[in-house]
Amino acid sequence: MRQNRYSRWDGTQQGFDLGADAVLSEINDELLYHGDVNAALRRLMQQGFRDREGRDVAGLRELLERLREERRETRERYDLGGVYSEIAEALRQVVDEERQALDELSEEARRSGDERRQEVTDEHVANRQAELSLLPDDLAGMVRGLQRYEFTSSEAREHFEELMERLREEVVQSYLDQAAEAVSEMGAEGRERLRQALDRLNQMIEQRERGEELDPSFEQFMVEFGDFFPGDPQSLEELLEQLAERMAATSAMLASMTPGQRSQLQGLMDELLGDMDLSWQVNRLSGNLRSMFPGAPWDRRVGFSGSEGTGLAEASDMFSRLAELDQLEELLSGAPQPGALAEVDLDRVRDLLGSDAAASLGELQRLARRLEEAGLVEQKEGRLELTPKGLRKIGQRALRELFARLAKDRFGGHEIVPAGAGHERADSTKPYEFGDPFNLHIERTVRNAIAREAEGRLEPADGGARAGVSFPVRLHPDDFEIERTEHLTQVSTVLLLDLSLSMPMRDNFLAAKKVAMALHSLISSQYPRDYLGIVGFSEIAREIKPSQLPEVSWDFVYGTNMQHALLLARRLLARQHGTKQIVMITDGEPTAHLMEDGEVFFNYPPVRATVDATLAEVLRCTREGIRLNTFALDATGHLQDFVERITQLNGGRAFFTTPETLGDYVLVDFMEHRRSARRTA
Repeated sequence: MRQNRYSRWDGTQQGFDLGADAVLSEINDELLYHGDVNAALRRLMQQGFRDREGRDVAGLRELLERLREERRETRERYDLGGVYSEIAEALRQVVDEERQALDELSEEARRSGDERRQEVTDEHVANRQAELSLLPDDLAGMVRGLQRYEFTSSEAREHFEELMERLREEVVQSYLDQAAEAVSEMGAEGRERLRQALDRLNQMIEQRERGEELDPSFEQFMVEFGDFFPGDPQSLEELLEQLAERMAATSAMLASMTPGQRSQLQGLMDELLGDMDLSWQVNRLSGNLRSMFPGAPWDRRVGFSGSEGTGLAEASDMFSRLAELDQLEELLSGAPQPGALAEVDLDRVRDLLGSDAAASLGELQRLARRLEEAGLVEQKEGRLELTPKGLRKIGQRALRELFARLAKDRFGGHEIVPAGAGHERADSTKPYEFGDPFNLHIERTVRNAIAREAEGRLEPADGGARAGVSFPVRLHPDDFEIERTEHLTQVSTVLLLDLSLSMPMRDNFLAAKKVAMALHSLISSQYPRDYLGIVGFSEIAREIKPSQLPEVSWDFVYGTNMQHALLLARRLLARQHGTKQIVMITDGEPTAHLMEDGEVFFNYPPVRATVDATLAEVLRCTREGIRLNTFALDATGHLQDFVERITQLNGGRAFFTTPETLGDYVLVDFMEHRRSARRTA
């Protein structure tokens, strides 16, 4: 058995999320309007919603805007030239520090008064100054020259060595990300191990390309060299994908610099990698990864307009981040339904856009799953469709929404005064009231009489109970209890739903479809013996099964063929019994009809032939005892005149209403008509 545990709320527990019924409620109007669960969920994903605690769940539209703003702020903040400038400035400071030391050495020799010392010192200083002056202007050449240069200043030499160590780590990090940390901790030994790791990795790639068995295996490789790759890859493919993303980011960084900056920085990086005996292996790996992942952002240029500089490793990190933002944008932009968001790494989204964005995406991921787990939708051929349970939920919601607007005294719970065509016990009783059918429930009536008599006769003065006392039972009108019954009067209704293009154009379609859903829910749940048929009509008419109703949308054609709709309604009602009625909801005059050869004739404005064909069908309904109630939405003068002619011919009623009040009229009229049917049954 399922067990639940309860504890006092302390503010740390996760609150109530959006349940399946709430999700269905959020997409209700969209689902009814377009008739597509997938489209409704996509719209909800796009616009977002509020959870049960009133917190805003950002939609994809808002998340994409945040993502683009993050990328825009990055590009407007940094200057890629800062990578080159920072290194060049650090090298100039080393040279300036050495020159200053040489000047101080020459000055000290002059102050000593020793001519020989001054002569030797001046010669030494002149040679060193000449070497510094002859240093190449490019970064790689300057580094190469300073590595061969014999420093006079121990501080300058120390600073240069620290700079070189930092640059080596940044170069390794720019290509291999976190591997630089392991290299820095192990020094020369770590660099040799990294070279061996890259060599083995390249061999494994080339073995796989040739279709050979990997030697060593991926598992063996990670046991020996896993400390260089802390991204916890679970396969060779995953490891190579991580490395490709990083190397592509560095490639994009270099491509985004000016040609001069790119040339100098690339030369410096090659020089430093060559100094570590890693250059050939890194270039080999880069070539292999380019072939394996051609879709990665290799050499993609990105423009920057800011002024803030950044280091080499930080610049690579920034480009990796921009690449991840691009990937996330592509994934979010192309997500057709919530299930497609399952691929999103919420932890990475949290790093890129913050905790609230990750929480919102988590809610969006769970939308469809909640509906499926609740049995409201199911997957069919890769698409979500409403289940019968979901269909009932939609209808019940439409019914509640419309009933909520009705005054309580304008409808009843299917109650009548006279008896209907028959009755059925409802397995419950009630005290008799004047006017009720006298279907006496003997057992409960006698029990009521005994209880009343006992209350007056069996209460001793000492408050105890007397046993073995008998007395006659006398019935009183207050004792009477009758059986509740359900009368079996049947009403057969066909709803004619206008699906012409004017309905959505005038914002009438959603209200009309809600009425159809509400009537279906009302009849199937409260009056299961009643019949409800549905006919949709535009250029032609067609029967709509209740299971198809949520998916019904308007037709992208012109034409309002009432004549064909009335014809189908008559045929549906011909197979039914009891009182028969047609409820037609429309916002236009008849502009189409079926000709004798079965072809459709259309003309706007309406012509005499179409009007006559429609009125002839109204007369046939009248002769067959079918009542026709017409609900005209936003009626023009011409439509009002036509509806009044229908009413005169049929004896039904006409309602000129708006989308806001349509449901009130239709439901009240249906229930009033049913009461009338019972009174005449």
